[in-house]
Amino acid sequence: MSLLLKDRVYTMESPTAKRGVYPLHGYKLGLYRLPIKLEEPAEMKSIFDGLKKTFVMDMFADRIFATYNWTEENMPDPEAKGYEQAKLSITVEIVSGEVVDIIYQIFPIEKFGDPQWVKDYRKKADYYAKMIIDTILRNTILADKMIEYFVKNDKIEQQAAVQKLEEITPLAKIVPNAKPKPKVEVPAGTEQPQQEAQMEVPDGAKPGPIDVEYKAHMKPSTPYTVASNKNVIKTWGRVGTDNQVLGVWGEFVAVDYDICIADGACIDACPVGVYEWFDTPGNVASEKKPLMAREPDCIFCLACEGVCPPQAIKIFQRKS
Repeated sequence: MSLLLKDRVYTMESPTAKRGVYPLHGYKLGLYRLPIKLEEPAEMKSIFDGLKKTFVMDMFADRIFATYNWTEENMPDPEAKGYEQAKLSITVEIVSGEVVDIIYQIFPIEKFGDPQWVKDYRKKADYYAKMIIDTILRNTILADKMIEYFVKNDKIEQQAAVQKLEEITPLAKIVPNAKPKPKVEVPAGTEQPQQEAQMEVPDGAKPGPIDVEYKAHMKPSTPYTVASNKNVIKTWGRVGTDNQVLGVWGEFVAVDYDICIADGACIDACPVGVYEWFDTPGNVASEKKPLMAREPDCIFCLACEGVCPPQAIKIFQRKS
């Protein structure tokens, strides 16, 4: 069971189930209330656009619908006598407002043409519904809102908040480009302000070498605090918190994490143990990286720079 929904799902087995003023007709109702707000139409459109290639999406007024379809077969050979196929689905509803409610309902199997040979339908539908919810909360702008809530409410650092979100959404699928920047409609006749172009997420690791002029070519972004020793690592070009575009980290021990393929050569080569592994789920180049956790200990021997296969590292001599 998705940890997000554990002990927080209300289920009802009746022909009609109701949550407040929103009627739902089905066999089982699952409800989870998020302690965040989703009030802007542009934010709802961002969620819709970010997942429309992953689920069947629909949007109306204050709610978004995400549907997952799957097919059941009563035998593996479509040419065999007695072969039957059933196309099944489960829909999750996101209701916006002062808080965000996520609801799903499981219909009786008879809704799909009475295919009584289907096994474990309710169990599968329940699993897929929670997979949709976890995917939405891990990949869309709701992820940023949840992380911000954890930081403020639980008084934890951002990395710990990200880890907490990952822990409570274990069924999530990673969806690249699922956070399109919300576009706010400007009334006709008003001058539209220039907006920064949206960063394009590559399909795989960028080709090296690292741009040695990254400090001039990239904008400074949110620094990263190492959990083990509280060292603060400067970053440039980092986008969001989903690790898709990490940019360049490090002021003196600089690594372009969108080039880095995590072969570990730099960790083995460093004589003073500057690097340690850390997880970067969602990055298209690799889902772990060598972190310059002890950047101040660098002795500028250039060993790591020399052994990096994609040439993602640049060492700068610190000026005294």
